[in-house]
Amino acid sequence: MKRLLTTSLLALLTTATWAQDALPKADAEVRRVDTRANTVTLRHGDIKNLDMPPMTMVFQVKDPAWLQRIKAGDKVRFTADKVGGNYTVMSIEPAEAAAATTAPPAASDAHGHKH
Repeated sequence: MKRLLTTSLLALLTTATWAQDALPKADAEVRRVDTRANTVTLRHGDIKNLDMPPMTMVFQVKDPAWLQRIKAGDKVRFTADKVGGNYTVMSIEPAEAAAATTAPPAASDAHGHKH
């Protein structure tokens, strides 16, 4: 019985981790950071998994430490989900960091100079 419970718990945790990794990313601009309420106000694009159109709204954050790394005006990429009835940021990163990992390499001319 203990082995079955351990196996079931492991499967549940693996599924939860995979589901979080599978959330689509959305682009946004940070409008306000509230460290007391552990919230961030984002002006965001479409959030496909929530069927949410672009708008500005307040989100809870999964990890309050993230609020120390962002400020109003920052461009970010984030994932969000509904957790306990609240819209919650599940991951967040600077938009330039996200673009750097997905951007194609710069073109070079015949002399090896980048454009």
